Amino acid sequence: MKMIKLPKIPFTKNQSSARPEETTPMIKLKQGTTSVKDIIAPSAIEVDFNEIKIGSRYFRTLFVAGYPRFVSANWLSPLINFDHSLDVAMYIYPVAGKSILDELRRKIAEMEAEIQNTVERGRLIEPTTKAKLEDARTLQEQLVKGAERFFQFGLYITIPADSIEELNQVTKQVISTLGSLMIVAKQATMQMEEGFKTTIPTCVGKLMITRNMDTTSLATTFPFTSSELTSDTGIMYGINEHNDSLVIFDRFELENANACVFGTSGCGKSYLVKLEALRSLMFDTEVIIVDPEAEYQKLAEALDGEYVSFGFKSPAKINPFDLSAVYEEGENELGLKILSLHSLFKVIMGQLSANEEALLDRALVMTYKMKGITLDPATQKKQPPLMEDLYKTLIGMENSEARSLASRIEKFVRGGFTGIFDQHSNIDITNPLTVFSLKELEDSLRPIVMFIILDYIWTRVKKDMKKRILIVDEAWYMMQYPDSANFLYSIAKRARKYFLGLTTITQDVEDFLAGDHGKAIVTNSAIQILMKQSTAAIDKVAQTFYLSEGEKHLLLSADVGEGLFFAGANHVAVRVIASPEEHQLITTKPQEILKQQSTKDFRTPPAQSELQ
Repeated sequence: MKMIKLPKIPFTKNQSSARPEETTPMIKLKQGTTSVKDIIAPSAIEVDFNEIKIGSRYFRTLFVAGYPRFVSANWLSPLINFDHSLDVAMYIYPVAGKSILDELRRKIAEMEAEIQNTVERGRLIEPTTKAKLEDARTLQEQLVKGAERFFQFGLYITIPADSIEELNQVTKQVISTLGSLMIVAKQATMQMEEGFKTTIPTCVGKLMITRNMDTTSLATTFPFTSSELTSDTGIMYGINEHNDSLVIFDRFELENANACVFGTSGCGKSYLVKLEALRSLMFDTEVIIVDPEAEYQKLAEALDGEYVSFGFKSPAKINPFDLSAVYEEGENELGLKILSLHSLFKVIMGQLSANEEALLDRALVMTYKMKGITLDPATQKKQPPLMEDLYKTLIGMENSEARSLASRIEKFVRGGFTGIFDQHSNIDITNPLTVFSLKELEDSLRPIVMFIILDYIWTRVKKDMKKRILIVDEAWYMMQYPDSANFLYSIAKRARKYFLGLTTITQDVEDFLAGDHGKAIVTNSAIQILMKQSTAAIDKVAQTFYLSEGEKHLLLSADVGEGLFFAGANHVAVRVIASPEEHQLITTKPQEILKQQSTKDFRTPPAQSELQ
């Protein structure tokens, strides 16, 4: 055993034989004074064959002696995410291109001669020699073109432990973890002191055990993206499939609280969103849901939420002319409402000419004015007009284009669509959970009613600020028309100001991302969740989210409830799970729903709590 006592006095000038990196500048100390080095240094270091002891802690250094032939990006992440503190050091030494080309030329000639000699003797060519020759030729070509540069790479790991038993156990685990990646790690026997110095932050390599690498290979060794993705507060979204840790996030602590969820039909999108809504309610977050297929009805009934169904015979009414009656400095409430109505009527009427838009704008202003509502904020608390008032205003203009506009909305006032949104609003958002169902409406009406509901919700959000999540299921309906898409984007852009988090869900990725507004909504969503994708949509998704080939394959082969969870710049593979009690409220599997309806016993949880 070697005993090394740390010096109490720094190196002086007469120690010129020391290497530059080991020489410490001379410090003159007064007699009886103590330096910082004296305070922080241990009394002694014990260096043994296979470990080094500093104070009461043990350290052992491993060096990597063998690497796999093929690797993927971030292949060293298991080492970075290892469940024990490790000191990992990487040393990269550039090599001059001319010298390596000369060496490659010599090696290629040697291997070609060896193969030719083997063939002449009638023997089988060694597969390893053939593979090395192919790699050398490829590297030579890339170096000549300047597409690659050449480096020497060294990888060292120092393991700290409180006891020799723990040190031996962790060493076996680290070697086993690296072995699963086809990396051969060995102990720096008889060189523990040099190994320890190599992994401390002095950037001086003492072991010099390296491997030749080109630029592309070297780039894959950078493991600075950890698969840990969690925070101290928030709700649990699922299990991290990389290391089985919990994915916990508070969306309101990110730069914005918006989220978007993409996936094929039946991949578990609604299951995930319902689970998030259920858990968010426990943290005093108000949840508002626009539900085209009545998937959230059971959840609303079980939690005593308000379930509002829209249809011709439905008692629930929303007036699209409602104002929030909230005055904000520098904001024209009536002007904003008229702009919103312009977008709505473009969805209802179709494309409008410049003259028709001007007529519609004049008619809207006149309609509000007849009710005593002007740009004065004091007048904006009066009862707003109805669709019929606008219809009468257009008829009264006695203009052919105005009559044409009136005829386009006549069916909503006196025709077959009467009774949907031609009356004063009679609902209010006061329940912690409110679900707006559109199941009773025809597909042609859904974009219009979704627009009106979202506009109504937006006016209520501005009127009473509180922590809210707005969930828009099948958001591709809104992306069919440029004006409704722009309206949804404006909500996503301004939601943070009103403590609102917008969640958009869609299975038609192509339709959602076809326009600039869809991409802008994704950009303005701090949380993005990608679940199983179809082969037709995967290229578009990969292009939008900059996915690697491995991530594309993951999404194509993902099981139900599995996908990628993005939070800011980080993302991990996630598996959604729920407790038995949560599962029975949010499941959408037809077999389980039929079973629940037949037994009428919702108190007995299913045996499997994890999403199948």
